[in-house]
Amino acid sequence: MTSDPNPDPGWYYCTKHNRVEHGQVCRAADLLGPYPDKATAERALQIAADRTKAADEADRRWNNDD
Repeated sequence: MTSDPNPDPGWYYCTKHNRVEHGQVCRAADLLGPYPDKATAERALQIAADRTKAADEADRRWNNDD
């Protein structure tokens, strides 16, 4: 099986310009992703917030700070 010579570059959310981009248009430090589709990339900030909240809750449980 051969690999696709033109794989999809993925979807990203640029935190500098507050927009969704197809492929790495802006510098990597400003990007969240890649995401599988545009709709998911549009939710990037909410996804990041949800993951941060879950990690903070896991830390509190780990440290017995309930």
